[in-house]
Amino acid sequence: MTVYIDPPDWPGHGRMWSHLVSDISYDELHAFAASIGCPRRAFDGDHYDVPSTRYADAVRAGAREVGSKELLRRLTEAGLRRRKRPGARREDATD
Repeated sequence: MTVYIDPPDWPGHGRMWSHLVSDISYDELHAFAASIGCPRRAFDGDHYDVPSTRYADAVRAGAREVGSKELLRRLTEAGLRRRKRPGARREDATD
């Protein structure tokens, strides 16, 4: 299992956020996210948005800490990167 998390450097809704990704499969990502208590609604097309308050939980559970550029590189190289269409909601992001 290889799951990665970037630092909580992304502001939104009065919090700071990290991105959680897998370079293996979305099934692996969903299973890992569920194991640390991330709700499915936090899935944003190809990653989970993880609040800074859950960052340490993810790392303790085995997520590897990487920078944002490294996280994106691994996601793209694994063929799991999905770009959002302009105006798309989370559940609509498929390409």
